[in-house]
Amino acid sequence: MESFPFFDTEGVVAHLRAAGCVYSEDEAAILVAAAASPAELDAMVARRVSGIPLEHVVGWAQFHGLRIAVAPGVFVPRLRTEFLVSEALGALRSARAVPGSGSATIGPTVVDLCCGSGAVGAALAHEISGLAMHAADIDPAAAACAAKNLSSVNGHAYCGDLFAPLPERLRGTVEMIVANAPYVPTDEIAFMPPEARLHEPHTALNGGTDGLDIQRRIAAEAAEWLRPGGCVLVETSVRQGPVSAEIMAAHGFTATISHSEELAGTVVTGRLRGRRHASLRHG
Repeated sequence: MESFPFFDTEGVVAHLRAAGCVYSEDEAAILVAAAASPAELDAMVARRVSGIPLEHVVGWAQFHGLRIAVAPGVFVPRLRTEFLVSEALGALRSARAVPGSGSATIGPTVVDLCCGSGAVGAALAHEISGLAMHAADIDPAAAACAAKNLSSVNGHAYCGDLFAPLPERLRGTVEMIVANAPYVPTDEIAFMPPEARLHEPHTALNGGTDGLDIQRRIAAEAAEWLRPGGCVLVETSVRQGPVSAEIMAAHGFTATISHSEELAGTVVTGRLRGRRHASLRHG
């Protein structure tokens, strides 16, 4: 393909546009800024034109004001998931466990399940000082990526299936569980953009027959890990939101549905009813 010896942004835009990249101008600016040499720019443009996600080409994604490292094959954080972060921040800041401004008090414990790159956990920990962040993902590449992104906030990342890899000492102490669990119905994966279908792990997309199998598993186990009054927040879709809320309610949570038109994001929050796990707080 054509070389870009002078970091010709317009030439890059033309190649990206011809390949069908919708945001060719924005992507070209990112690629030009990321390339250390014309040869590297050539290679990066070629990879992007071939269909590899921009974030995998440059090695990072912009998320909630942060530059999140994203390794090849790891789920790329979506803009709509910033709404999950916003809802989680609101809930944490209203909870009594969150330290006030300038306080040295240890913050609440938060678990980010199906964490992917750890973008949600990193965003929360950057916003709330002292947050004890623990993240888990079944994919080893994702868990390694999350560990990198959480290192600057003293967070911890584990590789394993949902709650299984978490330290037992966290049981009954967690203030919040956040999860951008896969919620695409199996039969709908074939209709997703090639960038997702071909370059992101199937486990990060496939939510089962109705897309909500992983949410069911999280809701079924979450109460054992939460402190009294703790909550679970899951990203879902407008169409699936009512069923996501029903799943929460069936497992002893008071559920609410929130939606952002601006970010096209939908979040269901389940608040644990009662104090049935109070005895576990000091276990």
